[in-house]
Amino acid sequence: MRMLGQGGPRLAATALALLLTACSQDTDHAYQGYIEGDYLYLAAPAAGYLQTLDTARGSRVQPGTALFAIAPDPEQQGLQEAEARVQSAEQKLQNLQEPRRPPEIAAIEAQLQSAEAALRLAATQLRQQQALARRGFISQARLDEATAAHDQAVAQADALRQQLKSTQIALGRPPEVRGARAELEAARAQQEQKRWQVEKKAVRAPAAGEIVETYYRPGEWVPAGQPVASLLPDNRRRLRFFVPESVVGTLRPGQAVEAHCDGCPAPIRATVAFIAAQAEYTPPVIYSRGSREKLVFRVEAYPAPQQAAALRPGLPVDVSLVGR
Repeated sequence: MRMLGQGGPRLAATALALLLTACSQDTDHAYQGYIEGDYLYLAAPAAGYLQTLDTARGSRVQPGTALFAIAPDPEQQGLQEAEARVQSAEQKLQNLQEPRRPPEIAAIEAQLQSAEAALRLAATQLRQQQALARRGFISQARLDEATAAHDQAVAQADALRQQLKSTQIALGRPPEVRGARAELEAARAQQEQKRWQVEKKAVRAPAAGEIVETYYRPGEWVPAGQPVASLLPDNRRRLRFFVPESVVGTLRPGQAVEAHCDGCPAPIRATVAFIAAQAEYTPPVIYSRGSREKLVFRVEAYPAPQQAAALRPGLPVDVSLVGR
């Protein structure tokens, strides 16, 4: 009985040492860190009064959800002016590419028919005067008059034919048509620019996430480029933790890690995406669990999409390497 009494304390001490050793081994493989988020600060490129604020802070949004809108009054007027310029340029180009109006063409055609009839009459009279001249019944002067009348009728008919061809082709010369087309392209480019300015005054969510904060209320003046709301996208939340120099050499991008936090219903699965190239001193917010290393390396890992939405920036986590 005396021997058993002396062996009891030895057994208890040995068990306690084994328990502490096991705990030390477990904690050596867990690295402390926290959740970090990259915020998007959403703003309009032009200044104006805040017209609507469609989502409150703390709201969940999906891509394309309307967030806020700046009053587009001056830009809308500029767009209307640009649209009017496009219509004017289109009408000008169309006018230069088309022939004259149908009544003008019909009038020239009628004049040509009259000139051709006069030419036929002059040709008939010339043949008659030539026959009479050969018989000596008329003087040379009468024959010259008939010849001149015929030549005049020929010239008049040719002139009207050329005028009809000119009327039937495009009104503008090629350089004028090219200039009008260039003016139309410039007007359309200005129209697209004004339309972009109007559309960008209504801001929508670029990704799924949570509206963290809003900085203006409807009716307030918002300077150009000043954020109206901040968005924390789900795909821009990550785990940031620190590992000692003895471990960093074993890490590779794409390696799986697992994180635990207080109150998390399940482990957080993540994938290493970044490993710092330089070491840094252990930050004061990182409480070492028996590690004596003074230098640590920053590692970032992105969680699975289905878990990212529930993670809050600043939440402390304990990260362990999967398969280690």
